[in-house]
Amino acid sequence: MTWRMPSETAPHTRTWMAFPSEGPTLGGTDAEREAGYAAWAAVAHAVAAFEPVSMLVDPSELTRARRMLGGGIEIVEAPVDEFWMRDSGPTFVVDPERPGVLGAVDWVFNGWGDHDWAVWQKAAQHGRIVAEAAGAELTPSLLVNEGGGIHVDGEGTVLLTETVQLDPRRNPYADRARVEAEMLRTIGATHAVWLPRGLTRDYGDFGTSGHVDIVATLPSPGVVLLHDQQNPAHPDHAVTRELRAFFETQTDATGRRFTIRDLPAPATVRDADGDTDWSYVNHLVVNGGVIACGFGEEEADATARGILEEVYPGRRVVTVDAREIFARGGGIHCITQQQPAVTA
Repeated sequence: MTWRMPSETAPHTRTWMAFPSEGPTLGGTDAEREAGYAAWAAVAHAVAAFEPVSMLVDPSELTRARRMLGGGIEIVEAPVDEFWMRDSGPTFVVDPERPGVLGAVDWVFNGWGDHDWAVWQKAAQHGRIVAEAAGAELTPSLLVNEGGGIHVDGEGTVLLTETVQLDPRRNPYADRARVEAEMLRTIGATHAVWLPRGLTRDYGDFGTSGHVDIVATLPSPGVVLLHDQQNPAHPDHAVTRELRAFFETQTDATGRRFTIRDLPAPATVRDADGDTDWSYVNHLVVNGGVIACGFGEEEADATARGILEEVYPGRRVVTVDAREIFARGGGIHCITQQQPAVTA
């Protein structure tokens, strides 16, 4: 049996999310908490305009979730501490030899390397909980990994980052060969492209140490959509040029060289916590659309929408303000997880 992770552009049955619950990620003041709840709810409603949304909700947040989400979003009661579904939830896969069968890879989740501040014991159960709710066959993995740490083209190529899967706080005994063997077993990846690093801010205390889904994605086979920090005053100016030079030397699973499309960063280079990691790459592809991050910059947001419309032809691009999500450590892709459609 060979599982295969479809491209995010393949048809979805639904998108999974987790509703925020009180803790270090949500914020320490009433205003911060309300802003967090509102940001997650806004993304859920935007996705629900294209496809069904199922939301894990901690029992302590049921009343608030019902009020903010309304009747159009399915609520699944479950324990929630961290609420980044891309990372704590399963990675869905299909079996080409068994039409109609949905699988779910349950990675080990340890709070992005067991940071001192992270509270993740409940979130570590999300892979199993979501798989069961979705009626998927569970494929357990001993690899510490997060969905935000991989991107695939659906044809055998997977993007990884040396500082994520080989992070000694995650997988102290792993090497490239072991990780690649597990990617083949779990998601059917036959060819790994190892990015040397991620964005600068991602290496801070509250970062993931280089998740690929804020840096690069594969909108179609043979094409890389790459974050482009154009301001020389920002440390990611050098980083994104290093990554562009890297991708110029790489091939996909078929041996073809990548076509690189640059996706310029917003103009804002600093926020209250330092150098920004604001990125339009961290979008979610949905049925017939794309849910794009917005940063309150009319011109930059519009430019990003235009590029996303070009690389995802025929899809409607909708921008949702993602600043409150990024203030907590990620973007729209980080808080969502697509469930691919399977047909018998």
